[in-house]
Amino acid sequence: MEPRNQTRASEFILLGLSEEAEVQPLLFGLFLSMYLVTFMGNLLIILIIVTDSRLHTPMYFFLSNLSFADICFTSTTVPKMLLNIQLQSKTISYEGCLSQIFFFMVFGRLDNFLLTVMAYDRFVAICHPLHYTVFMNPKLCGLLLLESYILSILDSLLHDLMILRLSFCIELEIPHFFCELNQVVHLACSDTFLNDLMLYITNGFLVIIPLIGIIFSYSKIVSSILRITSAGGKYKAFSTCGSHLSVVFLFYGTFLGVYLSAAATQNSRKIAIASVMYTVITPMLNPFIYSLRNKDIKQALKKLFSCKPLSP
Repeated sequence: MEPRNQTRASEFILLGLSEEAEVQPLLFGLFLSMYLVTFMGNLLIILIIVTDSRLHTPMYFFLSNLSFADICFTSTTVPKMLLNIQLQSKTISYEGCLSQIFFFMVFGRLDNFLLTVMAYDRFVAICHPLHYTVFMNPKLCGLLLLESYILSILDSLLHDLMILRLSFCIELEIPHFFCELNQVVHLACSDTFLNDLMLYITNGFLVIIPLIGIIFSYSKIVSSILRITSAGGKYKAFSTCGSHLSVVFLFYGTFLGVYLSAAATQNSRKIAIASVMYTVITPMLNPFIYSLRNKDIKQALKKLFSCKPLSP
């Protein structure tokens, strides 16, 4: 077997969503608008939770951290894409690519863990309401958040360090608008079996197991709600977890949809376009889902913009 031309890459080429010059201004305006809506919407959620003492509960504590994670998640990819369009450049440095992979995975994993913790919070609130304050005490909430950050950082660091062991070929074009881990790994000339194996293992433990935990929590929640005799009680119970369940369906539905389609098609450009759903659109929609479906958030919004205290 002939040796292939290898290098320690100095930069990668991000091909983006389209190579047509006339489409670039449209993409710039569209993604800038979505990024601003995402940033401001999630920032507003954080602001109203911090300023309204009624929302200083475990559920909203985790929601504010989810909004923070969504801001950072989108900020790892979209600003670089906008900068490249503005400068008519497609390059990203080797170090920049590794940094993008690291932070993208940190906040993507953090989203995943926070949704799982929030499902547990709803499970305790509905299935064990009398013990809610005992189970979901501030110490446990802080510990769950800390563990979520630690697991996210360690997993991301593992994959970044494993990329350092790879040698890359001359062709360093990534058919995506950001450095997606799987596509960067498969640009390597050296053996990527260990990288692929670790990705499958970590996805199994850090994505599938939390998803199973969410499904288990909601199976118990639904079972508990169905035992409630009054229609008003059932509605109130469902309304407390409706927003979170909508976000779970949106996050996992788009994420799993992209990766299932990636397994079924070899068209990398279509996969890149589909990935916009979970990288940009989902973080943008989350604040709207919580503000439109959540009575407490609506009241806090009215209080914030009216500058008048709400009656107890």
